[in-house]
Amino acid sequence: MRISLLLSTCSAIAIFTLSNPALAEDERAEKAALHEQTPANIIVTAPFQRDRSDILSGASVLQGSDLTQAIRPSIGETLQHTPGVSATSFGPSASRPVLRGLQGERVRVLVDGIGSIDVSNTSVDHAPVVNPLLAERIEVLRGPQSLLFGASAIGGVVNVIDKRIPRSVPDEPVHIDAIATYGSAADERSGAGSVDVPLGDKFVVHADGSYLKSDNMRIGGYALSPSARAQALASSQLPAEEPEEGEEAIDFAGNAAIRGKLPNSQAKTWTAGVGAALITETGNLGVSYSHYDSLYGVPVRYATLPGQEQEAPRLDLAQDRLDLRAEVETGGGLLKAIRARASYADYRHFELEESGEVGTAFYNKGMEGRIELVQADHGPWQGASGVQYYSRNFNVVGEEAFLPKNDTQRFGAFTLQTLDYGAVKLEAGGRYEHSELQALPLEDQDQFFAGKRTFDTFSFSGGASYGFNSDWRLGVNLSRSERAPSAEELFANGPHAGTQAFEVGNPDFKTERAWGLEAVLRGKGENYSFEASAYHNWFSNFIYEGLTGEEEDGLPVYQFSQAKARYYGFEAQGSVTLATFGEMKLVADALGDYVHARIVGEGPAPRIPPLRLLGGLGVTSPKVDVRGEVEWTDDQKRVSDFETETKGFTLVNAQVNYRPWGTERPLSFALSANNIFDVVARRHASFLKDFAPLSGRDIRVTARVSF
Repeated sequence: MRISLLLSTCSAIAIFTLSNPALAEDERAEKAALHEQTPANIIVTAPFQRDRSDILSGASVLQGSDLTQAIRPSIGETLQHTPGVSATSFGPSASRPVLRGLQGERVRVLVDGIGSIDVSNTSVDHAPVVNPLLAERIEVLRGPQSLLFGASAIGGVVNVIDKRIPRSVPDEPVHIDAIATYGSAADERSGAGSVDVPLGDKFVVHADGSYLKSDNMRIGGYALSPSARAQALASSQLPAEEPEEGEEAIDFAGNAAIRGKLPNSQAKTWTAGVGAALITETGNLGVSYSHYDSLYGVPVRYATLPGQEQEAPRLDLAQDRLDLRAEVETGGGLLKAIRARASYADYRHFELEESGEVGTAFYNKGMEGRIELVQADHGPWQGASGVQYYSRNFNVVGEEAFLPKNDTQRFGAFTLQTLDYGAVKLEAGGRYEHSELQALPLEDQDQFFAGKRTFDTFSFSGGASYGFNSDWRLGVNLSRSERAPSAEELFANGPHAGTQAFEVGNPDFKTERAWGLEAVLRGKGENYSFEASAYHNWFSNFIYEGLTGEEEDGLPVYQFSQAKARYYGFEAQGSVTLATFGEMKLVADALGDYVHARIVGEGPAPRIPPLRLLGGLGVTSPKVDVRGEVEWTDDQKRVSDFETETKGFTLVNAQVNYRPWGTERPLSFALSANNIFDVVARRHASFLKDFAPLSGRDIRVTARVSF
């Protein structure tokens, strides 16, 4: 019923659009060619487009040659050099973004403004159903701006924008985009392509597909960290324990000897999608269908068959998804535009055992829709309001089911209002959200809580910025956010094979609340640009997952708990042109980020990224860019109970971008050498940091064409 209502609403908007072409005659503009890109200073992840300089929190855009160089199999690794972003790095395939030290439920991963509708927020071994190969642009919003897309997104939002539902009519009879990549570290071979065909001057059909295959990832040294190796070698000297029936004994000495390659890190993924859109001068209506299919390995803490091609655990993942987008420019005195987006997805994945049999099955059916009303501009006043609905039916089946069957329903209403007085700009936003979460355990699942929890949350933010001149602006933002606990945080109580952990939630959790204060300074000149943000968040009822030091079913116990918490840190980035030689420029750039997090009464929060600094020096020209960079990550010695320290590392990378016909032509090549000195690097934000390091030396070549 709810799906039908949303689809009917979107269709009504489209009919209104197409039947009233005269409503916005004075606002008609020529259609942009598909070759053109939205300028990097424009943020489209909002009810209305905004200049980056006006946003009162951290914001980043990845597109063009920067995106081509950055693309990796997972969205987390693709964004690894974005300010304020780390990654969960549960192997190369299951890597989700970590924003300002926050991950999981507090970071929303969107596809064209709507959630990925998967279970990647449930556990770090679950890969997000997002394909960077098909991304046209990726935007990252950190801080309170993200609350427009869900009360849970306290950390931020990652929006992957593709062209599956076309936004414009190609000028040519057939428009083709294609990309192909090879990466040496995992013998990674990938390719993707899309075709847009105009049928008349208003209708476009679209088709796309991608394929990726990679082997076990090459690493620069031992798979186990020094402390984990020492523990494994010590365990190998003890009398071997008799394994339980159906299980194999762990060869600790063999695990300590694993080096050179990361066992069970291989992957194979393919996608296919079709879309169509009716586009007029006053609106558009588009639909799409896509299928995502992936089989990937999950690195383990201690393998039973070290030194061999490990077959388990592997995840066999599939998703079918339907999307709809509609927009009408009303041209009225009250509303400027009405926009609607809706998606429905049927997701499942199987956690496969060594025999290939399904150990645990995850089923998730979800839908999300939002309607936005963009106000007509009235002098300095601009704004938008809307409603959003989210539904998830989630079930875990198998002997190692750590969650009961559960349903989540969320309804939200939001608004964003701005006043632009030139030098002074004011902004305020708010969101109300009602959440219902119900656990429906089966008859043989008496270990789980049965019942319903409901939450009403209110979040708001307000701020102002002052422009010293046309190029420099300082902004300050104050926010109050509330987040309802997720089903995983409330209802978990069991072993999870993928993460090799026994996870325990608490159905009595209260609403998580936080006050946040952030200051942002952005500036630019003829030969330089600079941006920095500093923030401080005061949490109450903060939900976190930490090791208890206990074991259950032979697995370490991870307990969700609530307490007060304090998070503060900064992000900064800048670039400067040092010299100009005709059309060539010598450019230096740098970025840095840092998070300090503390659970009040307990100590440091778990899995917080340490200080990171990155500096680069390069030469740019219309045809060729050459750049080298050094990334330094500090030791992380501020650790929670039962958490190990992480040694810092320094990576050296180099890259070349080549455009044979210059920036105006559609062919480009990218060559990069990453981790040139084959350093063993581990991310502290990863649950598997002591057992699965990052990639060793990796030579990558990418070709992209658009015509």
